[in-house]
Amino acid sequence: MRSGQVKDGIERAPHRSLFKAMGYTDEEIRRPIIGIANAANDIIPGHVHLDKIVEAVKAGIYMAGGLPVTFGVIGVCDGIAMNHTGMHYSLGSRELIADTIEVMATAHAFDGLVMVPNCDKIVPGMLMAAARLDLPTVVISGGPMLAGKHPEKPGQKVDLISVFEAVGAVKRGTMDERELGLIEDAACPTCGSCSGMFTANSMNCLTEVIGMGLPGNGTVPAVMAERQRMAKYAGMKVMELLGAGITPRSIMTEKAFENALAVDMALGCSTNTVLHLPAIAGEAGVKIDLSMINEVSAKTPHLCSLSPGGKDHIEDLNRAGGISAVMKVLADAGRIHGDCMTVTGKSVSENIAASRVLDADVIRPLSNPYHEQGGLAVLFGNLAPEGCVVKQSAVRDEMMVHEGPARVYNSEEAASAAIMAGEIRKGDVVVIRYEGPKGGPGMREMLTPTSTIAGMGLDGDVALITDGRFSGGTRGAAIGHVSPEASSGGPIAFVEEGDIISINIREKSIALKVEDAVLEKRKASWTPPAAKITKGYMARYSQRVSSASRGAVLDG
Repeated sequence: MRSGQVKDGIERAPHRSLFKAMGYTDEEIRRPIIGIANAANDIIPGHVHLDKIVEAVKAGIYMAGGLPVTFGVIGVCDGIAMNHTGMHYSLGSRELIADTIEVMATAHAFDGLVMVPNCDKIVPGMLMAAARLDLPTVVISGGPMLAGKHPEKPGQKVDLISVFEAVGAVKRGTMDERELGLIEDAACPTCGSCSGMFTANSMNCLTEVIGMGLPGNGTVPAVMAERQRMAKYAGMKVMELLGAGITPRSIMTEKAFENALAVDMALGCSTNTVLHLPAIAGEAGVKIDLSMINEVSAKTPHLCSLSPGGKDHIEDLNRAGGISAVMKVLADAGRIHGDCMTVTGKSVSENIAASRVLDADVIRPLSNPYHEQGGLAVLFGNLAPEGCVVKQSAVRDEMMVHEGPARVYNSEEAASAAIMAGEIRKGDVVVIRYEGPKGGPGMREMLTPTSTIAGMGLDGDVALITDGRFSGGTRGAAIGHVSPEASSGGPIAFVEEGDIISINIREKSIALKVEDAVLEKRKASWTPPAAKITKGYMARYSQRVSSASRGAVLDG
């Protein structure tokens, strides 16, 4: 056992003495040591209950003959960090999470790991660590929140995005503050990751697809007893993986990531998966090119209409058969690699053999999809030579092709203020720049401007383009990850007020209608702006972070 480095032989008597100081017996010390990365805290709704999940994991490990030891992992709630300085720190936390787990697992010679995350950057950060360390590992998320119910409108579900969009409706004058308060109280009725196909649930679902989570990991609600049972099985399974020598790199293969992209398209996942999948794959020694997304999207229809772009929530997807049922639909048509290994110790094909769709409106057949192409699209053109990303399944038909004048803002705050002041007109293309990985720094999510536009009823008339990113809860023609970013001298830095921008999501193109010679002249007189954060972690992060087109990983 790897843990023999810290407990075997007479020379390790001091080490064993320290274990005994914590109450461990000789019998326990002789067991394999399984580290549990516990992201529980009292500031994230998706994490406030994770200690209960961890207790179940510990029970499973102990029943299977291991010694469970827990350690803490940080986490940022993107919703609470939204639209202020705190959001600079969200994406950067992913790297810290991966590094923290690497430190703890290596310093203490763990034999295996169970990862217990739930929300946005925590899930990919843990998966990056799993791939890097390559120790037997199982991921068990905390599960999704239930959707809320509007107290005065029977049958109308509400979620966190409903609150953001209600703010826009109040600004527009189509909703009063009393109703806003009702929605605020009803939108988040339980613990868990926010109830739509936002970033947290996207990543939890894809963790299951990749094979690092047990069936049900992505969709079983946080408040269901099944989640506790799954956590116990996760503890047992990591011991089986240890015995069989199955590690993350034998699971997170190129085929597994191809499966993840296919299911991503079928579900209509968050645009943030375009940042996280390449980063995780890179740690596993697999390369994901942005062009792959369009290739997979072209042959994988959008089968699920999930919030924010659709009517259903994760609880509905779970009731309809969950991720296994989605994979079964794709596998039956030859769109999934069934021979990939998973943490069950079985292949994908074996895991989904008995799965079936229980509600064909929630998970549609390939013959009757919600959209013929998958949920995401990558656009290329002179404004984004390295690409930019849009959740096309959440774009209204009339905005799939759009051309209009640029309204240029050098920060999210400036753009949000202009939108709320009613300064944006139908047909405009709002450009928000200097919000990329380097320039942000941290590539802030921008749910406030997009949800305000939707709430004001402008999502069928106005596009937003940024070198930053949008929340998984964003809908509308919101195009993010423009690369290269403005702070690196990308073309978005040289857009001027009134320039015409042409967007064609169907053709995967985006163009700034300005002559190359004019752009070169503008570039010659351009000076990068001063750094927004000059000390601490994010100052160091901004100096090392790569382009969004490469997953915003740290170079070197």
